Amino acid sequence: MENVRKSTIIREWALFALSFGLGGHVALGMMLHAPELWPWDKTGIYGLLIGLSVYVTVQVLRSIWWVITEGRRSRRSAMTSHH
Repeated sequence: MENVRKSTIIREWALFALSFGLGGHVALGMMLHAPELWPWDKTGIYGLLIGLSVYVTVQVLRSIWWVITEGRRSRRSAMTSHH
C-alpha cells in the first residue's frame, strides 16, 4: 500500500512540475514573439498563471477521463454479472 501511495505522490508532483514548466515555456515564447504585448517585468507572474491554468486543465481532463472510464467499467461489469 505504501508503494501505491508513493507512486501516486510522485506522479502528481511530476504532473505539477511539467505543467509549470510548460507554463514557463509558453510565457517565455510569448515574451520573445510579442514583447510589445507581454512586458518582460511580468514574465514570472504570467508563467505562474499559465502553468496553473495548464495544471487545472489537465486535472479537469483527467477527472472527465476517470468518470468516462469508470462508467464504462461499471456498465461492463453490470452486463457480465447478469449473464
